[in-house]
Amino acid sequence: MIALGSDHGGFELKEAVKKHLEERGLEFKDFGTYDLNSCDYPDFGKAAAEAVASGECDRGIVICTTGIGISIVANKVKGIRCALCSEKTTARLTREHNDANMLAMGGGMIGKVQALEIVDTFLDTPFSELEKHSRRISKIED
Repeated sequence: MIALGSDHGGFELKEAVKKHLEERGLEFKDFGTYDLNSCDYPDFGKAAAEAVASGECDRGIVICTTGIGISIVANKVKGIRCALCSEKTTARLTREHNDANMLAMGGGMIGKVQALEIVDTFLDTPFSELEKHSRRISKIED
């Protein structure tokens, strides 16, 4: 199950991601926002991150206008490794090297086609399991 969250600046891209996940047959839980009315990204980023940290959801995708604020919020939740990605290479590397469990994107920064490619790369790339990466993740968690 994938946790989703966005503010008004990421709402339209989140809706596109939801449709894409449905087409892929992947389950998700939408933690809001549910319309284009102005709102505060910390409310929705935190809710999605807590769902991932608790194990309710396996991974999360959060979106605000730039992706910066909502990624900061997600990373405040213990156990979350959220990476802000704007292209496929960083999405692949954050999974391989950091075992990131959340993806952040900027709804005002990237287009739909590129965003969905990032989502697919993030979801389809496994952690490398290399000792050096596991060691570094342990240091992050400490």
